[in-house]
Amino acid sequence: MTDFVDGAAFNNEQGNRARKLFAAVVLAALDDAIADDKKYGNGPEQIARWARSRDGREVLSCAGIDPNERVVSGLMEFVAKGVRTSVALSREESERRNAAAQAEAA
Repeated sequence: MTDFVDGAAFNNEQGNRARKLFAAVVLAALDDAIADDKKYGNGPEQIARWARSRDGREVLSCAGIDPNERVVSGLMEFVAKGVRTSVALSREESERRNAAAQAEAA
């Protein structure tokens, strides 16, 4: 019984690692699309094409993201904003957005 629990825990941990790896691929695709948007002006179209492709759908699924049209439009909006993923995920950016939202609400 203990072997089964240890094996299940190991498999769960491996699954979580794989999910994080695929999530990193999604973030890299977003950064590439943002760079394309700044250089060529076609970033949202590039990320939409990638997310709708077979490989893109598979990567999104493996990252734990349901590859539907709502997700594609969200990815396109994110790319259109032009904020790199490393900046968007940082604490300073989150605090800045919260402060701006509070100032807007007041």
